[in-house]
Amino acid sequence: MKLDRMRATVSNRALRISHSNSIGRLSTALAFCSGGLLAACTSAEQPSSGSNVTSPSASETVALIANSSQLATVGVVFTFDASRASTAFRALRATSLTYRVSFAPSANGLSAAGARIRGVPLVAGTFTATITASDATGRNATDVLTIVVGSAAPVTLASANAAQGATVGATFNYDATKGGTAFTGASLSYAVTFAPNANGLSSVNGRVLGVPSAVGTTMATVIATDANGQSITNAFAIVTFAADLVAPSLPVAAFAYSDASSPLPLHFSAANAPGGSVIALDNTPVTNRTTDAGATLGRVLFYDRRVSLNDRVSCASCHQQQFGFADTAKLSRGFAGGSTGRHSMGLQNARFYQRGRFFWDERAATLEAQVLAPIQDVTEMGMTLDNLVTKLSLQPFYAPLFQAAFGSSDISSDRIARALSQFVRSLVSGTSRFDQAFAGGVPNFNSVLTAQEIQGQQLFNGPAGCARCHTSNAHVSDDIHNTGLDATVTDVGAGQGRFKAPSLRNIAVRTPYMHDGRFATLDQVVEFYNVGVQANPNLDNRLRGNGGQGQRLNLSTSDKAAIVSYLRALTDTEFLTSAKYASPFAR
Repeated sequence: MKLDRMRATVSNRALRISHSNSIGRLSTALAFCSGGLLAACTSAEQPSSGSNVTSPSASETVALIANSSQLATVGVVFTFDASRASTAFRALRATSLTYRVSFAPSANGLSAAGARIRGVPLVAGTFTATITASDATGRNATDVLTIVVGSAAPVTLASANAAQGATVGATFNYDATKGGTAFTGASLSYAVTFAPNANGLSSVNGRVLGVPSAVGTTMATVIATDANGQSITNAFAIVTFAADLVAPSLPVAAFAYSDASSPLPLHFSAANAPGGSVIALDNTPVTNRTTDAGATLGRVLFYDRRVSLNDRVSCASCHQQQFGFADTAKLSRGFAGGSTGRHSMGLQNARFYQRGRFFWDERAATLEAQVLAPIQDVTEMGMTLDNLVTKLSLQPFYAPLFQAAFGSSDISSDRIARALSQFVRSLVSGTSRFDQAFAGGVPNFNSVLTAQEIQGQQLFNGPAGCARCHTSNAHVSDDIHNTGLDATVTDVGAGQGRFKAPSLRNIAVRTPYMHDGRFATLDQVVEFYNVGVQANPNLDNRLRGNGGQGQRLNLSTSDKAAIVSYLRALTDTEFLTSAKYASPFAR
């Protein structure tokens, strides 16, 4: 009777709970009587709808909290405690539980120790882990856990590495992972390769370190790889500079270079100046007028050895101020010791050449094109324009110079060309003794030139015929000419053995002479035009004598000496020593 009453009580209690719309379902009430004792157990928790928990019976443990589905990623460590810290299952009688886990359709790189599942999933897909909990008497219950493995997230480049500067003989240390922020991905490992060589550098898990041994550019490629083998790369330049390079020393107030701040001499700027208009020969483009800031930047670039591949030579290495921005060697030496193809041309008054073309053979259509050519020449400087921009960008003093010159700190090959051209066009030589004769407006050569120099000037402008090709008060070439250096053309130059000639200003300090440096002295040059001009089919008509042969001037010894003396009067000492044209890199 007592057992019947208790069963009725449980039944009535279940009915009342159902009628009250309680959430979940009432666990099956069980009553067992053994030796006159009653035991009852009611489930306190509902398993999730996705679980597969067996209904408890007298011989089973009970699942209290079923495991919900878990997400994992291919190649990423996965770990999960299916016992929920021993709260997922409860033993009816035993005080402890043991666990077994099986996987279907495969373990997929996972394993289990007790109820803890761990491992690195190998492939994407849906897998199940069946957890069986057993008590000491053999009672057990199971829960089926769904593990959804997603494809590995791609490794991505979040923040690219910029070019880095280094110095020969100095310790270099750079973290190419940027503290782990350069790339995104799980469990990344890093490696770095170097090209064309390591140059004394090595890497440890993405950190590049070492002591560079040579000047040059090394491309470092950092490779980020996740645990699944996916990888991505990022290449960046490590530019190693020579140890003896310094920053430029510039005046607080910029030197005057523009026509506005440093006006041309009147006998240059006047359209009707005695001796011929100089300004009419100006090749300055309207898009690149010379400014003080632009020429200042150009001056720094002109003297900076960083513009060459190995930091050994600059523009000024072949165009030296004290030698009229020319070279005393027949052929100049390039960055690696090789010889240039022709003698280095003097640069003063290069602004005044109406044809506007440059080099002896006029292969550059503009000065802006010319200034970049030696930088890229495999013998002269050996650089690429991209590498040049990178090198200059690594020097902190260049950003404000470009800002001042062009309104922003952006560095480009076009801006480099424009700045260099502005500096070269500012190289106006107009303060020689010849120029001093124009101090009163109307030239008075007798007041400044010697009798011998006056004689030479008269021969230059008259019987010797020099002024027919070397025109104006700037003494610049009017065109390209075949001057009869050889009976048979050995260098075609601009075609048919014709060459452009530089201004005659400071010619006395610009030995040797001609495009190949064949004449060591001015006396030899004058003697050549006196009796040495060779007849060839393309000889300039102005240098032909009777019968079409090369001219023979038959100058006397004193005449020749007088012409040389006049040419020496074109030496501009102020120009050759001016601080605004000198190197800004103090040594």
